[in-house]
Amino acid sequence: MADATRRLRIAIIAPVNTSQFNDLLLKAVAPVLPPDVDVSVHNIDQGHDCIQNRTDWLENGVPVVKLAKSLQDQGFDGIWLSDFDMCGVEAAREVIDIPIIGGFPTSAFTALGLSQRFGILTILPSTLAMQQGHVLTYGQSENFAGIAPIDCPVDQLSNVDVVVAKSFPVALKLINERGAQSLLLGCTGFVGVAEKLSVLLSEALQAYVPVIDPNQAGIGYLISLVRMGIRPSRLCYSPATING
Repeated sequence: MADATRRLRIAIIAPVNTSQFNDLLLKAVAPVLPPDVDVSVHNIDQGHDCIQNRTDWLENGVPVVKLAKSLQDQGFDGIWLSDFDMCGVEAAREVIDIPIIGGFPTSAFTALGLSQRFGILTILPSTLAMQQGHVLTYGQSENFAGIAPIDCPVDQLSNVDVVVAKSFPVALKLINERGAQSLLLGCTGFVGVAEKLSVLLSEALQAYVPVIDPNQAGIGYLISLVRMGIRPSRLCYSPATING
């Protein structure tokens, strides 16, 4: 169990070679942070400035692992990897002994605590196959209503009103035509969107529709793991070393 008398140190890794999203990420998690938790955002210094396909994801993964090891050495208690597609998370678990959590599983299992069938709103068609793969990996095919892009690149996600306007008809279609009962935002750049979109959908359908913000779901779950004092299983993640 974590020492209840000391403040927790949580690192957010934005797995991109830019700090332009850092303030947005802090804004995203602020509503769910307990008062005894200190949070800071860290960026990789190599790779791409956004992740919009498998090539970006692969190239940014190794720098994420190295940064995660450095953050553990600096005394952080846990790491929220702010990427719905979990760039570098699985590999990082082989080299660190603190919990590191990425976006999809925490969002999906949050949705399944509130409904029986979820859909995903993603940014671009280039992410569709990658995110459908997460559903298979975590055994959620029977609970999965579908995935649809809103055709909005990462660098345009800061305009919340535009993102909500693009998301609403796509979300409504996933609900009406595919049977989604809750929705995941398939990019951690969807900051400030979840609550507004949920209100619009709930008003249109005259029934409450949960929309899951991956940053809030992820960091909340991470903090609970830290408090419980548990970390990645060594029966799953064999210890490894970093070269270079």
